[in-house]
Amino acid sequence: MTAALESVVQERQFEQIDREKTCPLLLRVFCTYGRHHSLYDYQKGIFPLNEFQIYTWLDATLREITNLIKEVNPEAKERGTTFDFQLVMPDRFSSRYLCRDIGTTCCGQKSPDDEKTLNLCKFVIGDYMDVNITLPTRNQGGPMRRGGGPRYRN
Repeated sequence: MTAALESVVQERQFEQIDREKTCPLLLRVFCTYGRHHSLYDYQKGIFPLNEFQIYTWLDATLREITNLIKEVNPEAKERGTTFDFQLVMPDRFSSRYLCRDIGTTCCGQKSPDDEKTLNLCKFVIGDYMDVNITLPTRNQGGPMRRGGGPRYRN
C-alpha cells in the first residue's frame, strides 16, 4: 500500500503543465549581489526596490529563472556567477516573514538544482523569491591588502 501511494505522489510532483492551457502565475523576484535581503526588508508591505516580475508556471525550473534573471542583469552572465535562491513567505501565525533556501545554480556549469521546479520547492502562489547573485572572483595577481585592493609597489 505504501509503495503504491509513493508512486502516485512522485507522478504528481513531476507532472508537466500544459503552458498553452494553464494561466501563468506572477512570481515576484528580488535580486541582490553578495547577500540575501534581510527579512526586515519585507516587513509591513515595504519591499526591496530591486524587484522584477516574471509570469511563469509551477513547472518552471531554477535554470529557467536563472536565464530570465541574466536577461535583466547583464553583468550576471559571466561564467561562474552563482545564483542562490530563497523563498520568502508570510508566516501564518504572525505578521512576519520566513525564508527557506531552495537551491543554487551556476552560470556555465551544471548544478544538481538546475532542474528543480517551483512545485518541487513547495512554492505557493503569494511567496516571493529572493536571489543572491555572487559574481566570480577574479585573480588580481599579487597579495591583497586589508582594504581589499591589490598592493602596488613603487
